[in-house]
Amino acid sequence: MRILFFGTPEFAKNVLCALAASEYKNDIIGVVTREDKPKDRGHKLMPPPVKVAAEKLGYPVYQPQTLKEESFGETFRTLAPDLCIVVAYGKILPHYVLFEPKFGAINVHGSLLPKYRGAAPFQRAIMAGEKEIGVTIMKMDDGVDTGDMLAKAAVPVMPETTCGDIENELSEKGSALLTDVVRALGTDKYPPEKQDDSLSTYAKKIDGEDRIIDFSQSADICSQRIRALSPVPLAVTDIDGVPVKITRAVTADGKSTGEAGTVSELFAKGDGRITVNCGEGRLTILRLVPQGKNEMSAGDFIRGRKINENSILGKGENK
Repeated sequence: MRILFFGTPEFAKNVLCALAASEYKNDIIGVVTREDKPKDRGHKLMPPPVKVAAEKLGYPVYQPQTLKEESFGETFRTLAPDLCIVVAYGKILPHYVLFEPKFGAINVHGSLLPKYRGAAPFQRAIMAGEKEIGVTIMKMDDGVDTGDMLAKAAVPVMPETTCGDIENELSEKGSALLTDVVRALGTDKYPPEKQDDSLSTYAKKIDGEDRIIDFSQSADICSQRIRALSPVPLAVTDIDGVPVKITRAVTADGKSTGEAGTVSELFAKGDGRITVNCGEGRLTILRLVPQGKNEMSAGDFIRGRKINENSILGKGENK
C-alpha cells in the first residue's frame, strides 16, 4: 500500500512516528505539511514538527503553498497514493486528494465526533469542562469533519489535565487505532457510521481573546481555560499591569475572600502558590512565564518580589 501522510503540529508528528514504527513504515511514500513559519522576535523560519520528524525518518517532505489542482495535482498523481492519512494538516483538502486514492482519505480527528468539529477540538473540549475527550478515525468527505466514523477512543479528563497531556495520551491511542483501521481496510471490521449532524458542535480556532483569563468568571472556568491552552499558546493575564502567561493552575478549596482578581494567599516556600479570588471560588497558580523570562514556579516568582498581597491580576491591559 502507498500511503501519503498529511499533518503539521505535534499531535500529527506523534501519529506519524507511531505509523513509521509499525508494519507500514515502508509504505509511507511522502509527507505533506504546512510551510515553515517565522517565530519570535527574530522571525526565524521554523519548520513544523511533522517536517522535522519526517526528515529524521527519511521520508520525502512536500510543503505546497496550496493544494489546488494546478499547484499540487501533478505531484499528487505522480506519487499515486492508495491512501491518504490526514492528521491536523490545517488546510481544506481538495476533492482529488480525498477521492482519487483507492482507499480515499482517512482522518484522525481530535474529538468524539460529531462534537467539536473544526480546528481546536482538544482546547474547546477542555474549556467546556468535558469529562471525557477522545479521537475519531473517520473517512473524509468534502465537508469539515463530517465524514463517516470508523472507530473511536477516549480518555478521562482529570482536574489537572492539560491539552498537552491529552494530546500525548490520545496520539498514542489514536495511532494504535489508526494502524488497526488501516490493517482492516477492505474488510467489514470497522463499518462506517454516519454522523448525527443534529449533535454536532464547532471548535473554532483559538484567537487572542480566548487566551485572556477573566477572573470574574468561576475558578473552574479559569482553570479550564489555562489547562486548555497549555503548553501552547498559553493563557494570559497581567499582575499589576505587567503581562504574564500561566502554564499551570488548579482550583483551590474554599470560597472567594475578596474581589475577583485580588490575591487571596501567597505561599513562597518551595514551589509555592499564588491563590487568586475569582467570581466564584479561588484559583491557585502553580507555574507561570513572566514577561521576557523563562517559565518558573509560583514560589520563585513570589521570592523575586514580583507580587504582593495587594497585587491585582487581570486589570485589562491584555484586552
